[in-house]
Amino acid sequence: MSISFNHTIVAAHDKQASAAFLAELFGLPEPQPFGRFMVVGLDHEASLDYADVPADEPIRPQHYAFLVSDSDFDAIYGKIAERGLPHWADPGAQRPGEINHRDDGRGVYFRDPEGHAMEILTRPYGSGS
Repeated sequence: MSISFNHTIVAAHDKQASAAFLAELFGLPEPQPFGRFMVVGLDHEASLDYADVPADEPIRPQHYAFLVSDSDFDAIYGKIAERGLPHWADPGAQRPGEINHRDDGRGVYFRDPEGHAMEILTRPYGSGS
């Protein structure tokens, strides 16, 4: 059996702004509309499908982790730092303004405009020496 991740729905009060934020930060193509969604395409035919929720409905923040190359990490982290976006080396936000070096790689956590916890990492957890 072969199982691949295909997509997930990301709740937003402004799906266009949230999808555009991530696509631009990651250097991805512009989000594309599909039905009621704004779709951010990722590798392996996976996508984040942003959907609007009513303004009076709270967003329940989720966690999204992205495995990136070293050069992509440099580019993305450069934008995070340049824009002064709050970021942390840990999921509990106890090490602000830092990156981590777990598993002989690098990782950082930040929030998207809706408060979702985003993470970029260069090595999968448990892969280090």
